[in-house]
Amino acid sequence: MTDTQPARFSRLFLVILVLISMSGPLGMNIVLPSLSAYQIEFNTDYGTSQLALTFYLVAVAVGQLVHGPLSDQMGRRTIVLGGLGIMFVGCVICLFATSIEILIAGRMIMAFGACSGMVMGRSMVRDRYDAASAAKMIAYMTMAIVLAPTMAPLLGGVLQDTFGWQSAFIFMILLGGGVFLISATKLEETLPPEKRRAAKFKDLFLSFGVLIRNPEFCAYAFLVSFSTAAYFAFLGGSSFVVIDLMGHSATTLGLYFLLVSSFYILGNFGTARLSGKMGIRQIVIMGACIAILGPTLMVAGELMFGLTTPIFFCLMGLVALGNGFCISSGLAAAVGADPERVGAASGLAGAMQIGLGSLSTFVSGYTLTLVGDSILPLLLVMLFCVVTALLSFLFASRIKHRSIAL
Repeated sequence: MTDTQPARFSRLFLVILVLISMSGPLGMNIVLPSLSAYQIEFNTDYGTSQLALTFYLVAVAVGQLVHGPLSDQMGRRTIVLGGLGIMFVGCVICLFATSIEILIAGRMIMAFGACSGMVMGRSMVRDRYDAASAAKMIAYMTMAIVLAPTMAPLLGGVLQDTFGWQSAFIFMILLGGGVFLISATKLEETLPPEKRRAAKFKDLFLSFGVLIRNPEFCAYAFLVSFSTAAYFAFLGGSSFVVIDLMGHSATTLGLYFLLVSSFYILGNFGTARLSGKMGIRQIVIMGACIAILGPTLMVAGELMFGLTTPIFFCLMGLVALGNGFCISSGLAAAVGADPERVGAASGLAGAMQIGLGSLSTFVSGYTLTLVGDSILPLLLVMLFCVVTALLSFLFASRIKHRSIAL
């Protein structure tokens, strides 16, 4: 079967793709309501406890660089099973952590393993679908996948308020074990041996150099990366803003996340419905413009009269809505930019996405801690990210058109 021939997925196969793809985002978001609790448990400040999120994202970025090209050589299923096993080990380390340093280390191991499913979910779809169909498929998958990380802050908040911070890792251990058993017995391989790239491990990473010189890949990958960075900046600062500055509970923070995530789901639904009518380029430009509107209104509102919690989250919903249009379509286009390097493209695009996201969480967390009594630094970081997303896409697209003309 060629990579441009649509295939009929079984429902079970789709469910497994959703399960393996959601493990990474779920593991990331479930600890958000506990970041403030880490300060008390490990006698540290918010900036340090927030590194449990930042370094999680760093490990996800690095992991995707490894898992993607390896899967082009070894197949997708092997990488999925190995990653789930590593995630399980990381969760156990976090559960028994006695210091913030051990917790952060466990989170990094957990993330390195969990991100394998994020890469393989995209790759397995792209193995079976052409670009337009893949964008639609990834959008529908994302609508299902996002339900887990959408509920994760609420689940994490209830677990935190009821049982304490360790209960989140017990939940992840049970979930990871269940997904491993299902994948080991039911997951199909989508990359047959005859389509794998026979190369030494070091040679696999040469694919990144080829991809980074591909203007089409760069246009969509940078758009996705900076769009995601805006959302991750919000993740990095939301616990401090809502719990420490606004005085709400961890459960309340989780409930507000439902509002934001519903906009993201709506954007993905719109992508799935419009991908066959508008084309990927038009969809992502529309999404980027919608995303810019959110932080622009936030900054204006904060400077003029100060943002209330409901207004803050409603305007954040515009960023999530725009990202719903940008990210699914952008990832499908980036992963399919070079049909011979689908796994490597998935890994590199994901690494860029999460790498910039981890940087934005650090910047937002650090600046909020530095300023101490204002949410304006967070808003400015998000505004910078969404504007840069659109500008980088337009710049790389212009280079592509010049290359074609030559």
